[in-house]
Amino acid sequence: MKFLLTFLRRYPAKSLVTLAAMLLAGIAEGFGMSMLLPLLSLSTGAGTGAHHKSSALGKAIAHLFASVNLTPTIGLLLCIFVLSIVVKVILVLLANKRVGYMVADVATDLRLNLLKAVFNSSWGYYVHQPAGSITNSFATEATRSADAYLFGMRAVAMLLNAFVYSVVALMVSWQATLLAVFIGSGILYILRFMVKQAKKAGRDQTVLLKSLLSFLTDILLSIKPLKAMAREEAAERILEKKTLELRDALQRQVFSKEALRALQEPLSTIFFAIGLYVALVLMGLALPSVLVMVYMLAKILKALQRAQREHQAMIIAESAYWSLIDKIKKADIQRETFEGGLAPRFERSIRLKGVGFSYGKRRILDGLDMTVPKGSFTALVGPSGSGKTTVVDLVIGLFFPQEGDVLVDHTPLQKIDIKRWRQRIGYVPQETILLHDTILFNVTLGDETIGEDEVVEALKRAGAWDFVSKMPDGIHSIVGERGGLISGGQRQRITIARALVKRPELLILDEATTALDPKTEQDICNTLKDLLDHITILAISHQETILREADIAYSLEQGKARQIKGEKG
Repeated sequence: MKFLLTFLRRYPAKSLVTLAAMLLAGIAEGFGMSMLLPLLSLSTGAGTGAHHKSSALGKAIAHLFASVNLTPTIGLLLCIFVLSIVVKVILVLLANKRVGYMVADVATDLRLNLLKAVFNSSWGYYVHQPAGSITNSFATEATRSADAYLFGMRAVAMLLNAFVYSVVALMVSWQATLLAVFIGSGILYILRFMVKQAKKAGRDQTVLLKSLLSFLTDILLSIKPLKAMAREEAAERILEKKTLELRDALQRQVFSKEALRALQEPLSTIFFAIGLYVALVLMGLALPSVLVMVYMLAKILKALQRAQREHQAMIIAESAYWSLIDKIKKADIQRETFEGGLAPRFERSIRLKGVGFSYGKRRILDGLDMTVPKGSFTALVGPSGSGKTTVVDLVIGLFFPQEGDVLVDHTPLQKIDIKRWRQRIGYVPQETILLHDTILFNVTLGDETIGEDEVVEALKRAGAWDFVSKMPDGIHSIVGERGGLISGGQRQRITIARALVKRPELLILDEATTALDPKTEQDICNTLKDLLDHITILAISHQETILREADIAYSLEQGKARQIKGEKG
């Protein structure tokens, strides 16, 4: 019950209101059912006095009617019974409504907490995350966590009902009730192994879903080269294997649930047969009392069995909750912290001075020195794995140097307000990932403070307006639909417009033109050079065009930068 207690602590007020409504619903139903004993006595002609002496319930009901000067009749007792059930139904509806809202709140809160933790984490956290892991947590695990809460609350509701039924039954015959509760608990104990099997199947399902969806996302991101080499079947076989393993876990889950339900029925039948024999033969109870006892004990056992099934469903799903909480905690541990608070001032240059940086034992940068003057087009070239992207990450402030400094106008980056510094940066990656939405949305990313005029201006500065303006719906055209099919170079220009729309002071091109043909790359370079009156450009690339068009160029080799173009200073 650790899972449920966690949620009761997390939502104490809402949970208590829900539990109170459930308890009142059980009390209303129990009160209505307490009318069955006098009702049966009247209908069998035994009168009300016959059972007054034989049960505490009969005495309590007789006293209740006497205190309000009412004579119990079949019609009155039936009315009270029906009214109590109606009240119970209304309270159950309100409780279920509250639980339904809570389920939505639980899923929403978990997703928002995950988003907050992930987006506030350091860049090092992202680097080590499988592409589909966070998506799986956001979609699948949050939904299953909310379902677990729903099943848990239903189990609590059934236990509350069983408690109320037991109180009423105790007033009829405490001996028979205690015996029934003892036997019923024994049945639940016998079937507990099915609950354990379901819990294991649920854990396996959580692990396999995480692995499968992460791998599937990675495969889909690289499907083009796989199809190009006719190697998609290898990926399909791996996914098929994981899918079959998931099927096995689901089958074990289904079997354990159905086996629990199936075994409950014969055990319950045996229980009632024994109970009837004990009540009628050994205890010699009157028939009306026995019938009420049978009805009450059936309700008790049914509530306990339902509670066990809901508990089983809860523990199947709760592993997703713990997996999601673990991901949130790990992201929180790697929360990005900022020590500096100085307002950034970029009026002269960005300088990397004696910078050293390693990934574990692997030395990437070793005493690197380079300068990016304001208003310049500075290029950094070098072989793959030489550390070019690491240099960019240091300039952005995603990492900080382990040795040396990154200086912005002679101020170490650690002392600067990093958030405000990044707001002055436009970044264009190699991957031209556009959302399946309008060009307007792709440029603004949903930022409503950016007007359409600013989007058009950014598209013009990026050299994209010529082709966007010819689309059927202009900036409202959806990328990939109805005339929204665009080339790689056009996609890159839209990505550049996204980077320019907030009018940054520094534009970083991280292998942004690597995948383009020479003519398209040259056209984009010409467009970028026209921006130098208002912006500083730092580009890393393998391409000769970038090197040719740059004002200043550095070659990165063995962790050091060697200036190969431009005035040295």
